[in-house]
Amino acid sequence: MDSAKEDVLAYMTFPTQHHTKLHSNNPIKGLNGDIKRRTDVVGIFLNEEAIIRLVSAILLEQNDE
Repeated sequence: MDSAKEDVLAYMTFPTQHHTKLHSNNPIKGLNGDIKRRTDVVGIFLNEEAIIRLVSAILLEQNDE
């Protein structure tokens, strides 16, 4: 454990504005959380295409980051 301490706490050196994106060390879980947060804001989608457009935009945004 002592030898891994530096690696485990490496995230603490990240800038403060990045801390909000560090909720999970599992990338899929984090991505699903982002999609859920954004779709909850919309509430009701008119059709399946609207959902696909929003989720596609979220995935493209994540890819850019």
